Amino acid sequence: MSCNVGSIDRALRIIVGLVLIGWAAFAGGPVWAWIGVLPLATGLFKFCPAYTLLGMNTCGTKK
Repeated sequence: MSCNVGSIDRALRIIVGLVLIGWAAFAGGPVWAWIGVLPLATGLFKFCPAYTLLGMNTCGTKK
């Protein structure tokens, strides 16, 4: 797994993931808000499987 998620993309993923999880856990949000685990995980690991399938890379590093 190589890095394919850049710093701005990573920060946004972590923030959105935490907001969705917080909404679901503490504010009585809908069950689908637990999907926030996915952007949180991809932000923490700096790797997005969907980016690999689509040939995208926001990391800025060369292969």
